[in-house]
Amino acid sequence: MAEPHYSDFFVSTAWLADNLTAPDLVVIDGTFFMPDEGRDAYQEYLAGHIPGAVSFDIDKIADLSSELPHMLPDAPFFEGKMAALGIAEDMQIIVYDQQGLLGAARVWWTLRIFGAQKVKILEGGLAAWKAEGRPLENGPVERPFAKFIARLETDMVADAQKVLAASKNGSPQIVDARQAARFRGETVEPRPGVRSGHIPGSLNVPYRELLDGGKLKAPQDIKQAFVQAGVDLAHPIITTCGSGVTAAVLLLALESIGKTGVVLYDGSWTEWGGRSELPIATNAA
Repeated sequence: MAEPHYSDFFVSTAWLADNLTAPDLVVIDGTFFMPDEGRDAYQEYLAGHIPGAVSFDIDKIADLSSELPHMLPDAPFFEGKMAALGIAEDMQIIVYDQQGLLGAARVWWTLRIFGAQKVKILEGGLAAWKAEGRPLENGPVERPFAKFIARLETDMVADAQKVLAASKNGSPQIVDARQAARFRGETVEPRPGVRSGHIPGSLNVPYRELLDGGKLKAPQDIKQAFVQAGVDLAHPIITTCGSGVTAAVLLLALESIGKTGVVLYDGSWTEWGGRSELPIATNAA
């Protein structure tokens, strides 16, 4: 695998500060909190965000007809939401979140799936920006309407049937980002009605093992984490997690070490564990 460059995926706080007023640049606050955290991402955005940043709520820019959380919407709906935020697919888009790298990875992936050409993540997120004493802004931000031409890359998104086939055939490899106890089925799932366990045949790389202080670890450490979990980096991979958020962290980490063509299971364990006809496994390493 060819080794990508840092700048293919991330910008520094210094770079963003120097380019913040560029006419073709838009900054997105993609903060997402887990359901059990009891925090309101939008209210925290209003209380303080990078100047000019708009808020991207993955639970609202989603398929609102689905019972599953933050599933990808169709292209026309996405176009309308991006137009309202003042985002075009050819703009330079910088995504950050308050925790460093969580919601930002999901928003980064979503924008790319719909055809955004130049999307990068602020390394260290809002925490790094604040730590350096850089300016903040309160309240909502309104940008002029823009035209976003959305083309959903369906080949880069897996549904339950594709994952079931992979589970039965052993290819592509299925890699789960949840913590080990959840993967093994030792803890109750945070969403009611969802069984505990994992997709049969899947491997476990907890996303936190790939992070250090809200940033991705060094490439050699990322490779080691996947290889130690039994992942063959030369073969196809589907990433999954609880609801398709931290699966994007795995996908980002894999791309950062040169792995291309990684597919994300959008419904993830919330769908799989909630459907009684789909098989589960427990207590596997």
